[in-house]
Amino acid sequence: MDSGSVIPSEGWGVLHLFYKIDRERAAEPGGAKRVLEAVEGLQADGHQALVFPVVGHKADLGIMALGPDLARLQAFEAELAAAPLVPTWSYLSLTELSEYMSTEEEERARLAGHAEGLTAEAIEERLEAWRARTAKYREDKLHPRLPMKRLICFYPMSKRREEGANWYALPFDERRRLMGGHARVGMKYAGRVLQLVTSSFAFDDWEWGVTLLADDPVALREILYEMRFDEVSHHYAEFGPFLIGLLLEPAEALRRAGLT
Repeated sequence: MDSGSVIPSEGWGVLHLFYKIDRERAAEPGGAKRVLEAVEGLQADGHQALVFPVVGHKADLGIMALGPDLARLQAFEAELAAAPLVPTWSYLSLTELSEYMSTEEEERARLAGHAEGLTAEAIEERLEAWRARTAKYREDKLHPRLPMKRLICFYPMSKRREEGANWYALPFDERRRLMGGHARVGMKYAGRVLQLVTSSFAFDDWEWGVTLLADDPVALREILYEMRFDEVSHHYAEFGPFLIGLLLEPAEALRRAGLT
């Protein structure tokens, strides 16, 4: 490992960057080229970068960069400083696994108590399928390969610590039960909305960052509206600002944002 690298023992770093275009400097030649070269260099080093013009006045341009090396993400951010971009906001987090995932022992016990009275052989067959699903789930959460959808939505969130609504005062089993219901709402949108929840404890001002990718803006509205009625959200969640962008190939994203 490169002595200058900072590699998490689990998961990848995720850096959301938002900028205004410096219109005076953007008129000079080479501005877009600097950004494209930085993006191409990052991708060549085994990281990903999603580039998008932001809809609304919170920013002109957004870039979501993720990969195994926090030092490489910082270098990428520094490279962008040479472009005609004015930073407006950033957010740093790490990919993570949910602490509420079932263990193999719990899944084995569930299968053993199945109403059908499964044989030992049938239990092992189902466990093997469970292991394969779990391995894919772990890989998708810790090392996501994000598809090129049409829209990206990002927002930060935290859990409340208020009297009568303190998430961290709840017993683990109760938190797990509540998050199970929350997850079931999200699963209804499989195929329509890709959800990536990343942890920002110790990394930023909120506790999690949420990235949603979709082709249909209505799907984004529907999933977030429905989740507001879930007990986890309506009783325990606090939300930060929401930003929406149009996912495009980098050169087209820069052109649409006003940098050519």
